[in-house]
Amino acid sequence: MMEHLDHTDLTILRILQKDSKKTAKEIAKTLNLTTSPVYERIKRLEKQGYIQKYVAILDKKLIERSVTTICQVSMRYHSKEFIERFEEQIQNLEEVQECYHMAGQVDFILKINTKDLEDYHNFVKYKLSKIDNIGVLNSTFVLKDIKQSSEFYI
Repeated sequence: MMEHLDHTDLTILRILQKDSKKTAKEIAKTLNLTTSPVYERIKRLEKQGYIQKYVAILDKKLIERSVTTICQVSMRYHSKEFIERFEEQIQNLEEVQECYHMAGQVDFILKINTKDLEDYHNFVKYKLSKIDNIGVLNSTFVLKDIKQSSEFYI
């Protein structure tokens, strides 16, 4: 699909990845264009699905979610029904920020943010453990955030 994007489209996407609050007028000024064509390009990029949504990235310490845990989940059974049920159930756990179905030694990797270790313990004990078919759960805790980015290199 990217072959349909020209240099201006890519530049608009790069700008919006860095700051989604940039207006069409501000982007147009950066690109030495008028506002209307930039606005139309942004709307087209949204309609075509290149831009899925706009978000605010929060400071996890200020919102008291400073403990990041990477949780590796291995399933007991690997039938389609068990995998789909796990995927459905994990959607309802608000502590899970990201979930990836993996190939390799583990079946799923979860990124979980909680207030503290006790909060994580309660999450595992009262929520995650309620999901059927989890065989092995391996948790590792982030000591320091080195790089975080939601931007794609395009």
